[in-house]
Amino acid sequence: MHILFLCNEYPPSVHGGVGTFTQTLGRQLVANGHRVTAVGVYTSGPYGRQDDHGVTVIRIESKGLYGLRSFTDARRMWSEVRRLVADEGVQVIDGPELAFSLAPKDLGVPCSIRMNGGHHFFFDADNAAVRPVRRWHELRSFRRADFYSAVSDYVAGKTEQLLDLHPDHVEILPNPIDTDWFRPHPEVAVEPGRILFVGSVCEKKGIRQLVAALPEIRDAVPSAHLVVAGRDTIDPTNGESYTDGLRASLDDTVLAHVQFVGAVDHDSLPELMAGAAVCACPSHMEAQGIVWGEVMATGRPLVASSLGPGPAVVEDGVSGLLCDPHDPSAVARSVVAVLADEQLGARLSAAARIDAVEKFSVERLAVVNERWFETIISRYADGT
Repeated sequence: MHILFLCNEYPPSVHGGVGTFTQTLGRQLVANGHRVTAVGVYTSGPYGRQDDHGVTVIRIESKGLYGLRSFTDARRMWSEVRRLVADEGVQVIDGPELAFSLAPKDLGVPCSIRMNGGHHFFFDADNAAVRPVRRWHELRSFRRADFYSAVSDYVAGKTEQLLDLHPDHVEILPNPIDTDWFRPHPEVAVEPGRILFVGSVCEKKGIRQLVAALPEIRDAVPSAHLVVAGRDTIDPTNGESYTDGLRASLDDTVLAHVQFVGAVDHDSLPELMAGAAVCACPSHMEAQGIVWGEVMATGRPLVASSLGPGPAVVEDGVSGLLCDPHDPSAVARSVVAVLADEQLGARLSAAARIDAVEKFSVERLAVVNERWFETIISRYADGT
């Protein structure tokens, strides 16, 4: 098959979960004998066509008049997609929630939305008003797509509810993890008391509550200290750096035990995780939580959120601990439980690794994705 992914954040460009998933799955599909292309619009280079372990990555430069750029960028991207379908035999197109808003109607191949948490999903989680333009684009994209998949039952059900969708079928395709890369590193010494947070530094990732929990954690475990690994974001309440605002809100006695290391190369994460006594990622909401799975695959104790897909990803008390991410004391109790009990941490770590390989290994999930693509290509050809 020749599979086309629509992705505006293919690594090493600034990326989140969609970029990570596209690269991980794309490389494995190539290894399985398929042809994979990823096309997207980017605000920084390099532009043009590059190769990533067999995946063809086409980065189109974003340019044009402000206010019209989304339309001109889309026109140029879809022109390239048309060419790839006509000249290079693309058989199926896969993209996130907003991907097909401005897609032409006559591409001649099936278009499938993969729900990773779109505009409605995350704005609802933040109790924020949906932006009218984004609402229009997201609804239009779902109408233009032929098929739907989702990374979790939770994101599928929530998106269907918020957009008042009634699809005949939504395939559940969890985001895969390279469990050969994200694996235990017994040669890396665990630093006592080290708490690691990995994720974008923003409100929805629960970093404010984690920082607020630190004094209570240190009262129980004086060696406790927090390492925050993730890119800074803009605080929508004031248009300024979220990290700077968070730093400014902390008492010096707390700030002395918090280290902000900024964005970390994805390939460096396993070793960073391996040195942590516990990884705490108490997100307010996730579509699936790729970092959760990566921590589990690395064989480290995880404290995650009890909300959203949390219980489906982490078996509380077995493969990790779940907590109320809005309650700093609840976060503190879970972190302290791991830091104060090495045997508990060891049990969680061992079970987490087994669970991650069974649920999220890219080798297994690539085959599941292949079957899905084959199914929708066949159904599209049959008009069903």
